[in-house]
Amino acid sequence: MYSDKFKTFIKMWQEDFAIERTIDEKVCIDRDGNPLPWYTYPAIEYLRQFDYKDKKVFEFGCGFSSLFWALRAQKVVSVEDKEEWFARWQKEFNADNLEILLRDEGEGYEKAIFEKEEKYDVIVVDGKRRAECCKTAVEKLNQKGMIILDDSDRINTSEEYVKAVDILRKNDLIQIDFYGFCPMNNYTKTTSLFLKRDFEPKSLYEVQPINGWGNLWSMNRQKRKRFYKENV
Repeated sequence: MYSDKFKTFIKMWQEDFAIERTIDEKVCIDRDGNPLPWYTYPAIEYLRQFDYKDKKVFEFGCGFSSLFWALRAQKVVSVEDKEEWFARWQKEFNADNLEILLRDEGEGYEKAIFEKEEKYDVIVVDGKRRAECCKTAVEKLNQKGMIILDDSDRINTSEEYVKAVDILRKNDLIQIDFYGFCPMNNYTKTTSLFLKRDFEPKSLYEVQPINGWGNLWSMNRQKRKRFYKENV
């Protein structure tokens, strides 16, 4: 038999995080059906605090994260290497500020970032050839920007990730690791942010940090007291 506290915990994961739906339906969304990146929930909650409306984003690896960033940023460019996924994203994703590139010829994938003259404020490395992508990413990163390396815990078993992390560290970026569960998975992983030393994000809110999903203190005082009395 499960305790009432544990049932409340499960309900939070089902309703606030919608993780049951993401696993069963194999889709990265929040409880309201909005797109989420396939990062850990702690990383997502950290990133969603900030204002990106004047920022440019480049992604190595296209997916629901592309829509997540397109809803927030000025411009998003994503590179995809598989034709079937490229066709799907082109059909399903409708955002004027999102451009999806299909590149899979030799070094064309990691060098796709050089096809545009501008530099980027956020660069996401979440596709193929991650070490090579990290190398080109540092060249195109804006002075106050950040690089997101997903699945970074694979450094423990993959030489490619050892090289990727080494490249980012040698470029004097500050590493912050976010461990935890993520959409569509029933196990934990790690999403790492590599920040320029003068990284200076602008919050969307008057305070930081904001309350996360399932946070007791996000309720008003009356609801919080009732919840605490019934569940704690």
